[in-house]
Amino acid sequence: MLKVFISQPMNGKTGKEIKEERLRIISKISEKVSEPFEVIDSYFESSPHGTKPLWLLGKSIELLSTADLAYFSKGWENARGCNIEYICAVSYLIETIITE
Repeated sequence: MLKVFISQPMNGKTGKEIKEERLRIISKISEKVSEPFEVIDSYFESSPHGTKPLWLLGKSIELLSTADLAYFSKGWENARGCNIEYICAVSYLIETIITE
């Protein structure tokens, strides 16, 4: 089964907005990918209060390392974490899908 990592801007969004966007993204992925896939859960809803963004990014990169495919959602190019995830995915030859 294909393991898919979703990179999406989260700064300034509520948990509800993030989850709703993820559902839309998963629907788009299913239109583009013909084989069965599972989404890697990279939204850290239960992270401790005050967790620093760099810690979250480190955990995301750890999860990205297990992916077969990385999907970059709209606005990724304007989010520093998504940019770093993109550089990692490309540098380590993880297949990518970029939305416009």
